[in-house]
Amino acid sequence: MQPHSPMPYCAIRTRNNSNQEEMCSFTVIGIPDSKEFMLTDEAANALSHAHYFSGGKRHHQLVEELIPEDAEWIDVTVPLKNVFDRYRTIDSDIVVFASGDPLFFGYASTLQREFPGAKIKVYPWFNSLQSIAHKLVLPYQEMRCVSLTGRPWHEFYKALISGERLIGVLTDRVRTPKAIAERMLEYGYSNYLMTIGENLGNKDTEKISTMSIEEASAKDFEPLNSIILTRQTEHPRPFGIQDSEFAHLPGREKMITKMPIRLLALSMLDIHNRTSMWDVGFCTGSVSIEAKLQAPHLTINAFEVRKESKKLIETNCRKFGTPGIDYHIGDFLEYDISDIPAPDTVFIGGHGGKLYDIVAKIRKVLLPGGIIVFNSVSADSLKMFEESIKNAGMRISLRHTLLLDAFNPITVMQAK
Repeated sequence: MQPHSPMPYCAIRTRNNSNQEEMCSFTVIGIPDSKEFMLTDEAANALSHAHYFSGGKRHHQLVEELIPEDAEWIDVTVPLKNVFDRYRTIDSDIVVFASGDPLFFGYASTLQREFPGAKIKVYPWFNSLQSIAHKLVLPYQEMRCVSLTGRPWHEFYKALISGERLIGVLTDRVRTPKAIAERMLEYGYSNYLMTIGENLGNKDTEKISTMSIEEASAKDFEPLNSIILTRQTEHPRPFGIQDSEFAHLPGREKMITKMPIRLLALSMLDIHNRTSMWDVGFCTGSVSIEAKLQAPHLTINAFEVRKESKKLIETNCRKFGTPGIDYHIGDFLEYDISDIPAPDTVFIGGHGGKLYDIVAKIRKVLLPGGIIVFNSVSADSLKMFEESIKNAGMRISLRHTLLLDAFNPITVMQAK
């Protein structure tokens, strides 16, 4: 039998939101996937004085011998709203059992968000990534931890493109080790080893194995698992990709934002200090791809009217290792943008003579302090952008004119 945890309990009192939530009180106890654990005296005392207990069905099986016979158990099942509504009817302490560390992408964090005025005590166990690291005798202070449990891929892509040396990943039944490995191979990230911890804490079924990404992509694993990715070699992360390296529209190799112009535009887009970027008229995807490589935190949505560009951006994203760029094919002016994250920086790479309307549509959703950047290749398009920006109630804040090789001068403008 092991002591419950090497760490003392953590007491949390967040800002009061309502009198009802101020009455809520939770003791959250982290446990392993095993009945072989012991409670600290404080946690045991909380159990002996409680009538209401809660947790998942698996947690109930693990602790049913520890709770009083007349206790009331509240199953944590979806929809969680029903569980929370039940909690709100209770005016005494609720003891909640959770897996591992309840504050590590865990249930205690969920309770904090849902009950901002509640009193919460936490008695943690080791989280799954700690358990794997301990088994491997792996120092993990530099590990980037990402949860894909019911969450999108964005943070995982950010860690991957950033080239983190250690990436710990919490999985689910959709984003499995196999699915993660397949996604990594699709974008060229075979430069890691994957360690998979299955049924951690269960002495009969626990399994920890390390393998290549290729091997992981061909295997299935137990549903309860977490993984640690260990980088073996650096993945290329170019800055200033040569135009010829991109896949192009057939016979239209010059239809691309030229590399020096592209880098100037990225600087004026202020990508390192922005969170949501739109690329209107992406064509090859060169601007979006360079932006994602240099600022992996960015949410990027790219728009293009040409159907042929769908294959181009997919090919180029795989080639340069930039998963997570969302692209939309169709006329931007007719496209429903209501569910797309509003931008705080926008690059207009193509306009088809509709620049006034494009700027007007962008302006309606541009976040406060947002930026629009446009490359003008003619006096007419320069004048059109200036007038469009003026009509949108914005101003030209920066402009630079470049003469590149044998091409006509290009003026790069930033508007705020």
